[in-house]
Amino acid sequence: MNVSVSSEELLSIYRDRLFNAIIKNLVVVFLGISINYINASMVHTFHKEEVFYEDPRYILFIHMVINDAVQLTVTIMLFILSYVYYKINVSFCCFFILLAVFTTRNTPVNLASMAIERYIAICDPLRHAQICTVRKTYALIGFIWFFSVAPDITDLFTTLATESLSFFHESVFCLRQNVFKDPVLAYKRQAFDALYFSCVFLTLVYTYLQILFAARAHSTEKMSAKRARNTILLHGVQLVMCMLSYISPGVEVVLHLIFPGRILEIRFANYLIVYILPRFLSPIIYGVRDRKFRKYLRKFFVGACSVKSQKVNGTL
Repeated sequence: MNVSVSSEELLSIYRDRLFNAIIKNLVVVFLGISINYINASMVHTFHKEEVFYEDPRYILFIHMVINDAVQLTVTIMLFILSYVYYKINVSFCCFFILLAVFTTRNTPVNLASMAIERYIAICDPLRHAQICTVRKTYALIGFIWFFSVAPDITDLFTTLATESLSFFHESVFCLRQNVFKDPVLAYKRQAFDALYFSCVFLTLVYTYLQILFAARAHSTEKMSAKRARNTILLHGVQLVMCMLSYISPGVEVVLHLIFPGRILEIRFANYLIVYILPRFLSPIIYGVRDRKFRKYLRKFFVGACSVKSQKVNGTL
């Protein structure tokens, strides 16, 4: 039996009680608003402080923050829609799915780009300013989007060519495999995913090892190299979490066989781990660990609290 079909059939049989559905949606919305508030504060801090405008490291970081905010918003919308309407129009589903796929694919490539930037800064510091310019950084972001969009936009073109126009007026449970149904597309995705994540993984491993060797060779750079290595390790954790989204449908079915009757709990836990939890890591890596960004981020929160306090005192 096809994995996607069995998942949908299971979900149609086991529907949440109203109270459970409300609690789950409230938890997801609360987490989404909290994370996006943090992300918005970081974007505001970046745009308010010109010191970040000329630093490729922070340009790539803020691009990932915005990308994660879009991805999180889209997946939360799909989660809520799956409870409110269960099935939605195929055309709308195509738009949401493709946007979620593009932003999900962006993250690992962005992680690899940030690791390479750290590798150049530590291993070739004299050429860092020449290689990592602002103009090249924005060109790299454009390449990241092209690399993420090009392989998956073919799914849409293939579906337009093979499905009748009436299909796009139907309603489906909004899963990627329910919209882009051609079996060839599934094989293409598997092959591309394997190549895609292998390249990103090897990039992270290579940059980590090179920074490790550079730290041993140059004792004066040990502290900065150690911070760079820890950052790349955290990028590796993010990459592993990104990869979970590609095996989660099969994992859901396997867990249902082990824990029959718990498909809704499995689906919710899987959603939190795969789509919500990884979005916490970006703020931690740069918003909390990075001294420079933390300094300006603290100023933002202190200023916001001060303005709020003045408003409260003015109304008393």
